[in-house]
Amino acid sequence: MPTKKANAQWNGNLKSGKGTMELESGSYKGNYTFASRFEDGKGSNPEELIGAAHAGCFSMALSNELDEAGYEPKSVKTKAEVTLDGNKGEITGIKLITHAEVSDIDEDTFREIAEGAKGGCPVSKALAATNITLEATLN
Repeated sequence: MPTKKANAQWNGNLKSGKGTMELESGSYKGNYTFASRFEDGKGSNPEELIGAAHAGCFSMALSNELDEAGYEPKSVKTKAEVTLDGNKGEITGIKLITHAEVSDIDEDTFREIAEGAKGGCPVSKALAATNITLEATLN
């Protein structure tokens, strides 16, 4: 498997500085500031990118787990809510909110498979020190 890369640059001090984050693939390049990270300022932030990575990874993992269990996933849509405690300087939680359309599966089986996918997703494993919760809805 190839090594995936991203770059970031920060200029200036924490409060008045600014920076950019960029994916090696070129599919994303964004600006970030203290205000976009710790307040409601314009721009991106590292937590938003972690959320996108986690939502994407989990959606793929759930689709795979459903398929391996003999169910056909039509779609899996996931939102990740990443909570940053700026006073502690740590991510205190990630809530995955997923909606899936799957044929011929009951609610209990779906939730069991979704919980397994949450634990098996490589990004969940990388973020294991963070409290990760799941809200799974079968459409």
